[in-house]
Amino acid sequence: MEKLIVFIEKGKPFFNAIARNKYLKAIRDGFISVMPIIIVSSIFLLVSAVPNVWGFYWPAEINDVLMKAYNYSMGIVGICAAATTAKHFCDAQNRDLPKNNQINFISVMIASLIGFLLLSSDAISFTDNGISISGLANGYMGSKGLLTAFICAFATGIIYKFFIKRNITIKMPEQVPPNISQTFKDIIPFGVCLLFFWGFDFAFRNIFGFCFAQGVIQVFQPLFSAADGYLGLAIIYGAMSLFWFVGVHGPSIIEPAISAALISNLELNMAMYQAGEHATAVLTKPLQDFVVAMGGTGATLVICFMFAFLAKSKEMRAVGRASAVPVCFGVNEPFLFGAPMVLNPIFFIPFIFAPIANIWITKFFIDVLGMNGFMFSLPWTTPAPVGIAMGLGLQPLAFLLIPALLIVDFLIYFPFFKVYDREKCAEEAEADQAEVAQRAAQKQAAMNAAFQGKADTASVATGAVAQAAASMAAEKKRAAGQPMDEESAGNTTPAASDNAVASASSSTIAAASDPYAALNGRRVLVLCQGGGTSGLLANALAKAAREHGIDLETAADAYGSHLDIMPDFDLVILAPQAASYFDDLKADGERMGVACCVTRGKQYIDLTRDGEASLAFVAQQLGL
Repeated sequence: MEKLIVFIEKGKPFFNAIARNKYLKAIRDGFISVMPIIIVSSIFLLVSAVPNVWGFYWPAEINDVLMKAYNYSMGIVGICAAATTAKHFCDAQNRDLPKNNQINFISVMIASLIGFLLLSSDAISFTDNGISISGLANGYMGSKGLLTAFICAFATGIIYKFFIKRNITIKMPEQVPPNISQTFKDIIPFGVCLLFFWGFDFAFRNIFGFCFAQGVIQVFQPLFSAADGYLGLAIIYGAMSLFWFVGVHGPSIIEPAISAALISNLELNMAMYQAGEHATAVLTKPLQDFVVAMGGTGATLVICFMFAFLAKSKEMRAVGRASAVPVCFGVNEPFLFGAPMVLNPIFFIPFIFAPIANIWITKFFIDVLGMNGFMFSLPWTTPAPVGIAMGLGLQPLAFLLIPALLIVDFLIYFPFFKVYDREKCAEEAEADQAEVAQRAAQKQAAMNAAFQGKADTASVATGAVAQAAASMAAEKKRAAGQPMDEESAGNTTPAASDNAVASASSSTIAAASDPYAALNGRRVLVLCQGGGTSGLLANALAKAAREHGIDLETAADAYGSHLDIMPDFDLVILAPQAASYFDDLKADGERMGVACCVTRGKQYIDLTRDGEASLAFVAQQLGL
């Protein structure tokens, strides 16, 4: 097993390279941007359709009002995805361009949107009571048009980069205001995009007799069908867990490839249900969030509570209880790195196969027992049992599925849990004996020091906080012109020295009394994949700052949504599961003059649990 883990870990650079692919990143970030549309529209759908399960039907007028909100939001999700994906792809393209010659993302979004409408919509015209009515058919403006939306976004970004990079634009004199100059600068690439999509649409319709969006669906439909089978589901979600096991965020690699199917199948299930048919599609977004990732990737809900309440190991119980609340809401990074589950050979098999077992059981319920597939989407942070029940529309079989999944996950994880528990108990027994010996040695050393009239300063000056305090004390002496001993001088950092020499004011005195006073007025942004894990560190920093009376502003966000707000912060911290993006983040930081850093798995979890250490970490990264 150890050899297998080593072999898999060797492929981590390759996985990271895939995760950094700008096309996949653009799809992922664009997909995340439209998720509020999908979730909010599902609320109206829930109110409209769930009562039907129990035999209650709204009057037609009320149902039409509820469905209007759904149709006018979910019905144009493809249009929105074309714009959001183009924006994020434009951000990636701008990293390759000089700071003074950037692509206008607003223009790119508009061009992509127009291109999408040309390739996905048909003109309709009819007469009603003598009144001529015309418009656009919206059949492919929703989830069916997502693949076309991605293609339009990429084509637009590539065209714009070609012209902007080579300065093939209309240039205005320097006296012309920048906003007007930008308008003329966009004319050529925008015009070329419009001509390209218009010409392509004209040729495609004349050759095949239907729109491009319909053709894309026909091409990819066999793949969607294969992905919905037992083998396809196992490959997709087994790979997602495998990537996470080696420390690479699996959904960022897998989800972009299946995002269109996740949403279109959700809408397909609802259409079949409303038509009185059996909703058979398995591969949906809520299935991924609440069944495959029950408690987070690896289906860790059950194993986390096993750690918390069944483990004999003190360390395992502490990790389980500390991680239980975030895991309930689908944020399992504290558990993945604290247990650890990542790169732990003992948990390799259950971590990969528990999600596969969950999805196979769900497919059995749908295909054999007649349960309808997921039709409603909820926020991914919804506790898994609630998400399963609501996502399935409160079907009676849903309340049988939930305990079935929990029992199977328990049976899969339990043997491996027992092995790990025995190992940790043995380690702790050895550690206890060593701890007794260490305490005895420390007591003897302290007694010897007392007899010799010496102070054991070395034992006091341990840890980041003590080091920071020692450094500040040394700077106070330096600023006051007092001599310093060798040890105090060694604790001085160049940055601190400069600050002390520059100012011997009240701020220096405050910094000496509180090693973190220099963080006053600073702003820190923490980024992860979805904005959940980042909140743990942001909250820990905020709490520690309040305890010290420090005005430290913190925020948490998802990587990909940070570019617009990044210049407002002094430091950006990247969570470990997003470490593959650090090179891009660093480049953005250098462009904007913002400090950036990345954390390791265990280090990040320790920082979320230790406010003092988190403040010391921020101070270190800012050179304070």
